[in-house]
Amino acid sequence: SSVAQDQRVFDINFFGVVRMTKAVLPHMRATGNGRIINISSVLGLVPAPYMASYAATKHAIEGYSESVDHEVREHGIRVLLVEPAYTRTGFDAKAIQPDAPLPIYAVQRHVFDGVIARAMADGDDPAIVATAIVAAATDPKPKLRYTAGSTAGRVSALRRFVPTRVFDRQIRKLNRLPA
Repeated sequence: SSVAQDQRVFDINFFGVVRMTKAVLPHMRATGNGRIINISSVLGLVPAPYMASYAATKHAIEGYSESVDHEVREHGIRVLLVEPAYTRTGFDAKAIQPDAPLPIYAVQRHVFDGVIARAMADGDDPAIVATAIVAAATDPKPKLRYTAGSTAGRVSALRRFVPTRVFDRQIRKLNRLPA
């Protein structure tokens, strides 16, 4: 994808979160409480071949949310993350296609598109994400991260505990990339 396309993805996915946070924080500080719930993704924790810009925005949301949470907590405000995995939505059908695809990646990109389509079809019900959002909004002792669904929970745990080399091999295998 072009740099302009990457910037557009960041403007929507990351800077949209920043703009909304800056809009609501003055009101929350004035009342001395509030919760900002940002939707991240397990792709904010793991690499996503052929989705680098999207994954980078989710990594950015993770870092931004965690940093701002430390800044505003003393004012009674929390910034929390909901991290879904693949969810049965139209996400894959509506994903922005690269505006400057390179032919050298065409075959592998086609394979990856099939992997994503199957993952989305087999993904979690969107109600699981809604349940995680409600939990983040109502938990009397909120935690920073709420995984949405069993896949998200497993991926999050594996990322923390599995050695990088092993995790990397699994990413390549799941995405049908050459070893």
